[in-house]
Amino acid sequence: MSQILEHWQTQQQKFEEIDILLQLAVEEEDEQALEEVATELAAQEKAMRQLELEVLLSGPDDNKNAIVTIHAGAGGTEAQDWTGMLLRMYLRYAERKGLKTELFDLLPGDEAGVKSVTFEAVGPYAYGYLKAESGIHRLVRISPFDAGGRRHTSFAAVFVYPEADDSIDIEISAKDLRIDTFRSSGAGGQHVNKTSSAVRITHIPTGIVVSMQNERSQHRNRDLAMKVLKSRLYEIEQRKRQEKVQEVLDSQKDIAWGSQIRSYVLQPYRLVKDHRTKHEEGNVDLVLDGDLDPFIEAYLLNPGETN
Repeated sequence: MSQILEHWQTQQQKFEEIDILLQLAVEEEDEQALEEVATELAAQEKAMRQLELEVLLSGPDDNKNAIVTIHAGAGGTEAQDWTGMLLRMYLRYAERKGLKTELFDLLPGDEAGVKSVTFEAVGPYAYGYLKAESGIHRLVRISPFDAGGRRHTSFAAVFVYPEADDSIDIEISAKDLRIDTFRSSGAGGQHVNKTSSAVRITHIPTGIVVSMQNERSQHRNRDLAMKVLKSRLYEIEQRKRQEKVQEVLDSQKDIAWGSQIRSYVLQPYRLVKDHRTKHEEGNVDLVLDGDLDPFIEAYLLNPGETN
């Protein structure tokens, strides 16, 4: 909160400086100075909007790093290609926001795209922003994999978790875990596939399964899997305090394809629409290139409409 107060005081000072510049420009009828005032005001408007969002991001987990998992839905290559498109979209979004990303695990698609992927976004308010993306994402397009040029609908599920704070004690009993090792599949080189370096951890009480195979070291894959598991259990514990744990557990076990939060339509028209806030954008290419701010801002600024 002290950081937000400092930002507010800085913005207030800048507005006072702009006001002085405006008065001088009007008195001297200086067109160039007036243009400078207009430019400064536009920049301040953007800065104030950012400050408003930071005030809204005041939840206990909003300023934490985010762990993002994307799963392809039914539909084979179509859905796997869509999952790969979503991964690129989020990595581009993170780049735009100045967030660092680390790929934890990626299972390539059979012919194209990605079956599932987990990555971490690191930086201020990473979870606060990306939490808006949790849910089912729907793509409608002419399939590049269909020789008949027919229109296809694909789905992918996005889950976003706050990175578990080391100061929060998440007890994970060894007897509650089943740990399996196996040889990595897909890309990774010959060395990866020669040894059983991949790790799958099952948390028996909740049924949560976390797999990691990107790293060559079994120890590293196990550490990353435990990190993701801890974050997922942390989120469940947080929601349990809000009496919503059953909703979380159900969402992990059964993805309801009919309850998409956002649709990306490339054919017969071009539109991205968020079904929670009703926000729409016609420049689909820009959205898929990571320009998600309008959707995330609509989600944060209109919480009553997202229920």
